[in-house]
Amino acid sequence: MSGGGRRIGEVILRLEGISLSFGGVKALSDISFDVREHEIRAIIGPNGAGKSSMLNVINGVYRPQQGTITFHGETRRDMVPHQAAMQGIARTFQNIALFKGMSVLDNIMTGRNLRMKATILEQAIHFGRARREELANRAKVEEIIDFLEIQHIRRTPVGRLPYGLMKRVELARALAAEPTLLLLDEPMAGMNVEEKQDMCRFVLDVNEQYGTTIVLIEHDMGVVMDISDRVVVLDYGRKIGDGTPDVVRANQAVIDAYLGVAH
Repeated sequence: MSGGGRRIGEVILRLEGISLSFGGVKALSDISFDVREHEIRAIIGPNGAGKSSMLNVINGVYRPQQGTITFHGETRRDMVPHQAAMQGIARTFQNIALFKGMSVLDNIMTGRNLRMKATILEQAIHFGRARREELANRAKVEEIIDFLEIQHIRRTPVGRLPYGLMKRVELARALAAEPTLLLLDEPMAGMNVEEKQDMCRFVLDVNEQYGTTIVLIEHDMGVVMDISDRVVVLDYGRKIGDGTPDVVRANQAVIDAYLGVAH
């Protein structure tokens, strides 16, 4: 059991011997770790450690030269992004990737694309299956809008929003895909204290209420130690630590490379 009463399940994602190079530069070197169902799994490390590269391997943006990825019992050399999305992996990005001219509602609706089965013709005439799908998808999106407390901006163009709310909208769009595994790339970066507190609360709520497994990259060690079940530490593309927050915090290699002091 985890501290919040959640039951951590079996391993659903296993990465073994992952190595990734760009030309002569090694981004990842023989990295292995796993992710268990319903947990919050943090990846930490200094800038350039390979954290975002690892997320890109998990959701198929990068293809590793070595190693295997096992997701829900199926082992392969790499993922294809569309395949990863179809299998229930969603992602937010370090740099916000929203449609700035579209409303909050319409941005979140794009996260439902994989759930739409109607043909282009059916969508064009907005009849039958297409109409039923749109009503169901809008209902799901409205549920997420209420969940993340962004009702007051649902019709606002995203480009007019402050940074913290943009990050929340990006989280909403990822949730619209109803993922079983959610990859969050620095969701609190650039936020003030109040915005970080709100985002932490929403991440925990997503994990606890939706049962979503979360892999999280975050630089704020207070956040990582407070909300994570387990932490993997990277440094220059190599794994130097792995375990519970308390175990990682006491790891001398992690202290020397990243934390600086034991705390």
